[in-house]
Amino acid sequence: MSENEENEPRGRARLPDGVLVRAVRLSDAEEITDLINLPGYRAGTLRPPYQRIEEVRKYMENPSPGALNLVVTKDGKIVGNSGLNRLSGRRHHVASIGMGVHDDFTGHGFGRILLGAMVDAADDWLDIKRLELTVYTDNDVAIGLYRKFGFEQEGLLKAFGFRSGEYVDAYTMARLRL
Repeated sequence: MSENEENEPRGRARLPDGVLVRAVRLSDAEEITDLINLPGYRAGTLRPPYQRIEEVRKYMENPSPGALNLVVTKDGKIVGNSGLNRLSGRRHHVASIGMGVHDDFTGHGFGRILLGAMVDAADDWLDIKRLELTVYTDNDVAIGLYRKFGFEQEGLLKAFGFRSGEYVDAYTMARLRL
């Protein structure tokens, strides 16, 4: 079995040559910091500009209990990352997810690969019934991807985030495993 086959999300198409999905490593801190500071990546998140490596490393060293943090690489370069955070108590069956792809690699299927890995882990390993996320209403590409994976819009959050000098709305979306 090849390295790619060992790391492929079950039930998904074979990963292209040179593409790997793996857990985040502490040694990824600098490369992830560079990724999250890209203008296109940042525009889809709630992150402020100019994140420091020390902030990212601290977050990586102290993940939430039950968190799953992945990267997708192309020829060894991190081109996207994603995180799944399981909730607790009476919402133990729920996880929230977030993800982003390098500005130079959008539209090449890396978001699909990451989301597929997250959904597979949630369904087949973590027994998560409900995956939820927020997405800016103007992010049509991401909304389309989420819909392909069974996410449905549940609500509209007015003035959800402040981005580029203005307040922007977001949708809440969720995917239920019945």
